[in-house]
Amino acid sequence: MRSQSHLILIALALGLAGVAVPGRASEVAEKGRAIFNKNQQAVVTVQVVLKVSYSAAAKSSETRQEITGTVVDPSGLTVLALSAADPSEMYQRMMSDQGSQNKLDTEVTDLKILLADGTELPAEIVLRDKDLDLAFIRPKTKLGSPVAALDLSQSVPAQLLDEVITLNRLNSAAGRAYAASVERISAVIQKPRTFYIPDSSMTSTTLGSPAFALDGKVVGLFVMRAVNSKSGSGRNFRDNMTTIILPAEDVLKGAKQAPEAKGESEKKEAPKESPEKK
Repeated sequence: MRSQSHLILIALALGLAGVAVPGRASEVAEKGRAIFNKNQQAVVTVQVVLKVSYSAAAKSSETRQEITGTVVDPSGLTVLALSAADPSEMYQRMMSDQGSQNKLDTEVTDLKILLADGTELPAEIVLRDKDLDLAFIRPKTKLGSPVAALDLSQSVPAQLLDEVITLNRLNSAAGRAYAASVERISAVIQKPRTFYIPDSSMTSTTLGSPAFALDGKVVGLFVMRAVNSKSGSGRNFRDNMTTIILPAEDVLKGAKQAPEAKGESEKKEAPKESPEKK
């Protein structure tokens, strides 16, 4: 009788678990759809034309790509992952022990923000923050009307194992459709600054995608973090870089420093923080 009772309890527990998990998934999906519907217009495609010169090959080439950007001000101010728009800084940091023999020079020769209605806005980079892997861009001409933007001041920190909702736009083959994913925080890093490590599940999330808590507040932005490579490290560069979620408050600080668009000659770099402040 006792063994039969144990079997019955196990069966009930499994049955309840089978009901609870789909219920939880349904709740996350419902909240995710609400976040998607409210914020999707603030996520844009950014077309980048990049001229690349590689010293080792003594030649240059031009590449065109589309990356994800997040509008953070109704004036059209948009934030990207700098490593996605211009990978030269990330590359040089990874190859720091090679000196100048593998120098990579890049130049952004054309930049456009693509809005949901198909409008193309010529833009320029007005602020680069190499330490945080952020690039802020603005339309070259002032907009006639405000555009949808995220309010980064309405943010919230994430905790270990929290689920977050991410938004992005797919590539041209998928019609640049809006997409959403569910990510989970696998680690919270406190030093040298706070940032979050997402799990390694395969999703549609890309660099430049915003992440939201299930209550709809912004958690941060997906960017890349890299450290200097070391001689004798076996050239496993994957050990020197990782995707992170940069807290929204750090992105907001950069947004407040972004100047108006004034042409390529007026580009600005964010001041470097001292190690004590990081």
